[in-house]
Amino acid sequence: MQPATLAVLAGRGRETGEPLNRPPVFASAFRAGGEHDYARAANPTWEAFEEALGALDGGVAVAFGSGMAAAAATLDLVRPGGRVVAAASAYFEVRRLLEDRENSGRLTTTYVDPLDTAALLAAAEGADLVWLDALANPGLDVPDVDLIAAGLRRGETKLVVDATLVTPILMRPLELGADVVIHSATKFIGGHSDLLLGAAVARTHDLAEQLRRGRTSTGAVPGTMDTWLGLRGIRTLALRIERGSRTARELAEHLVRHPAVRAVRYPGLAGDPAHVPMQRLMSSFGAVLAFELDRAAHADSVCARVQVITHATSLGGVETLIERPGRWHPGAVVAPGLLRISVGCEDPGDLWRDLERALAAA
Repeated sequence: MQPATLAVLAGRGRETGEPLNRPPVFASAFRAGGEHDYARAANPTWEAFEEALGALDGGVAVAFGSGMAAAAATLDLVRPGGRVVAAASAYFEVRRLLEDRENSGRLTTTYVDPLDTAALLAAAEGADLVWLDALANPGLDVPDVDLIAAGLRRGETKLVVDATLVTPILMRPLELGADVVIHSATKFIGGHSDLLLGAAVARTHDLAEQLRRGRTSTGAVPGTMDTWLGLRGIRTLALRIERGSRTARELAEHLVRHPAVRAVRYPGLAGDPAHVPMQRLMSSFGAVLAFELDRAAHADSVCARVQVITHATSLGGVETLIERPGRWHPGAVVAPGLLRISVGCEDPGDLWRDLERALAAA
């Protein structure tokens, strides 16, 4: 079945008389002798969410309390003193987590340009784990995940792909050779800016069991209501990605022609550096775009003046969000005037008129 169909059908009750939608199960303990025991180890609501996401990604899903909890549990797979090769453009919190673990002597990290496949594979020789973003945030670069997976020594070096910005609707990294896929389900999977949730989807049951043991022992468990909302979000994921992708392309085409805009990054534009690899690896171009103004003050002014678009730090919701990433990371390699837009489900004409007014005022 296609992902849009799986998103609707997976993780539902199948027995006669069962609810059509799995209800949330609020319990810290269960009567002895049944399938469940203590709620830090398992919960029927988690299992429904994991079944649906695992079906979408083609693997075995393990839910966590946040995307960073899933990332931390996955890095725990690295042996003490092991080495990680990470994309220099990896999510900044993941880079901070790697830095903290390196400072404590738990591992070492080598950062590489994820677009230089040959250099990345050379650096990965003898490494325990390679960490990539399927679509970099906020730069929107796309590494050759398939070629990198093919070039790694299977079994010796694990490939982890953060697919938060693309979701299983656009890309299934496990099919391309990845060992673990990371999702911040807070974003597109939840889709309504009302939950905190993460997941790691493993290629094998053995790898998933290691992640599950790590979740139980550290208590990095998701809340029942958050997980139930995440499952509900999966049902409309394909529709939201389709609408957001279509609108994002329309906004990008407007922005390219705007005199105040210095540069636009959207993989759906034919001239974008990510256009060719994303066309090869993914089913569409996604609902996130970025554009650059000449200075940070002008970008901040746009964020302050939009009215239909919301100025907020996140992405993936039904509402369109705008953010200047450089305000959080002034020392990072992010242009000061860069603005990232996560496109939601509003009318594209309303969004463009709002953005055009804000650009003119700025």
